[in-house]
Amino acid sequence: AICHASLVLETLPDIMKGRSMTAYIACKPGVEAIGANYVSEPTHVDNNFVSAHAWPDLPALMREFIKLLNK
Repeated sequence: AICHASLVLETLPDIMKGRSMTAYIACKPGVEAIGANYVSEPTHVDNNFVSAHAWPDLPALMREFIKLLNK
């Protein structure tokens, strides 16, 4: 998930509760409202879930995503 993708994840509070993720800073209240932990890192990995702040973080997001695929 990258940038404002957290808005879609806000519709899945049962899945996201207790998870940690990063997103565009304006999305922080929504992330926390569904019980997820907002992390202030450009890119973050929580088990099988990779998240990033915004488009400049796409290379790091893809590196982490590829690592998960190769497991």
